[in-house]
Amino acid sequence: MLDDFMIRATLAALGTAMATGLLGCFVVWRRMAYFGDATAHAAILGVAVALMFGWSIIAGVGLVALGMALLIYGLTGRGHAVDTILGVLAHGALALGLVAVTLIPGQRINLDAYLFGDVLTVSRLDLAVIWGGAAVVSLVMWRRWTGLLTATISPDLAYAAGLDPRREQLILTLLMAAVVAVAIKVVGALLITALLIIPAAAARGLARTPEQMAGFAMVIGGLSALGGLRLSIWFNTPVGPTIVVVAVGLFALGAVAGKLRAISR
Repeated sequence: MLDDFMIRATLAALGTAMATGLLGCFVVWRRMAYFGDATAHAAILGVAVALMFGWSIIAGVGLVALGMALLIYGLTGRGHAVDTILGVLAHGALALGLVAVTLIPGQRINLDAYLFGDVLTVSRLDLAVIWGGAAVVSLVMWRRWTGLLTATISPDLAYAAGLDPRREQLILTLLMAAVVAVAIKVVGALLITALLIIPAAAARGLARTPEQMAGFAMVIGGLSALGGLRLSIWFNTPVGPTIVVVAVGLFALGAVAGKLRAISR
């Protein structure tokens, strides 16, 4: 069954949607969109590092994304102008990665595959890594759901409950790096943040509880992935951007449905 490239692509897209849907809720609640952008842009530098040392792409991307996430985590809450630093780190890492890739001797790669994704070329090993990463992210978030949610609602409430908000933020930081490494094959470094934010934002208008929002976000992400994959085949368009376009369409429908429900009350 896995010999069919469309089945592998479909499973890879669904695995990515599951991970990004769950984590995306906290990205939206904590307003971490720029944080995710900086971590995702560092993925191209990870590609360059992997090619330079002969590592697997996912290992290089994961290592550099983790380093970027920890750097940003260390800078937050220390009086720095975080938005400015995130802008410098995000675009600096992206530019450095693009330059570094072109300077590696004997390497000829299609950068579009890493910038915008190339899910149709997913191998069995890639599929195992994607679903393994999605399973780890889901398991950690399931085990830490109450702590993460409490720290998100109010750091003071988290302290009162015996939780350390900084530790919960560190957990989200590590999960962000894992999701970036998992998703680069599906939507690429430039669009990972879109898959984190848009399904969760669409789900917020439909859900009444945080758990419902997480469930809706995964469903919307899965529908975006399946719809985008199918439309890209029909219209011969890039898969990653098409998935994001479908997600935006579902966000618009969700916004309209939320408005209609509010009016009917």
